[in-house]
Amino acid sequence: MSATESVEKNKIIFGPVNSRRFGVSLGVDLSPSLKQCNFDCLYCELAPAATVAKQSQTIEVATIIKALQEHLNGNIDVITLTANGEPTLYPHLSELIDAISTIKGKTQTLILTNSAALSDPNVYRALLKLDQVKLSLDAVSPDIFKKIDRPHKEIDVEKLVNYVIQFSKEYQGKLFIEILFVDGLNNTKEEIAKLNDVLLHVIPKRIDLGTIDRPPAYPVTGISYKELHEIAMLFDTSLPIHIASRVHAEAHHNSYSEEEIINTLDKRPLTKEDIDLLFDTNSKAKLQKLLEDGTITSKKSASLVFYLPASNQKRKRSQ
Repeated sequence: MSATESVEKNKIIFGPVNSRRFGVSLGVDLSPSLKQCNFDCLYCELAPAATVAKQSQTIEVATIIKALQEHLNGNIDVITLTANGEPTLYPHLSELIDAISTIKGKTQTLILTNSAALSDPNVYRALLKLDQVKLSLDAVSPDIFKKIDRPHKEIDVEKLVNYVIQFSKEYQGKLFIEILFVDGLNNTKEEIAKLNDVLLHVIPKRIDLGTIDRPPAYPVTGISYKELHEIAMLFDTSLPIHIASRVHAEAHHNSYSEEEIINTLDKRPLTKEDIDLLFDTNSKAKLQKLLEDGTITSKKSASLVFYLPASNQKRKRSQ
């Protein structure tokens, strides 16, 4: 293992976190050292970065598996493959999924992807092996797609949509579609109608409608829960529409060390509501100590206050 991998090994795994949609999730970051993505979404919580078609820095499969084995336990519902960027750009994805399958037991495997790499046959086949797949589809009109997701120059939304439809018909696991609404862009009746037409050809377990609820990369805003509900009503009644919300989250009080708290908040800034659902009493006391000594800080976005490491504020773009 290289010196870089030795340093990054402790950053590969984060959580577990109580996911609003997928249960108790143990995150696996396939790009722990920097943002590597084929999108530069307006709403991303990471600072803006040039899009890439492939990873320039990678972690060995063996290193990821070793880190995962140190944190995996029977209380985890899903092992979630994600990244500081797009996880399907990881060049050894198929090999990694096979390796995880040998150690995961009854725990499900999940990937959170922007869907763009489905056009790569290797990625397509790799995702078919997962228990759960979440595909993003924020817009289907080329102009709106480019404005919201700011894709790499080679990505065509019509091609992306066709692969999403094809994948949904072949995939045997639990497929989720996520649409994240940005005010003034994809929340028009025209774009919702186009999304509806496409989704009628997709076979998902659930379609999650969400909006911005973490500090975004660019000065854009989300929409209200009321508008999300109104949008949900515009979709065909045959579609399994769900409004993603913390309201229905169940408590899972876990114990965290100070290092685990810092790493978890680095990967996913949490609100007080998240912390109340996730942390046990001792972990909350440790968080309070980290807040008092300045290691952890808070940042307000709309009506929510998020906690994150003070040293990583610069990685989150200021508004």
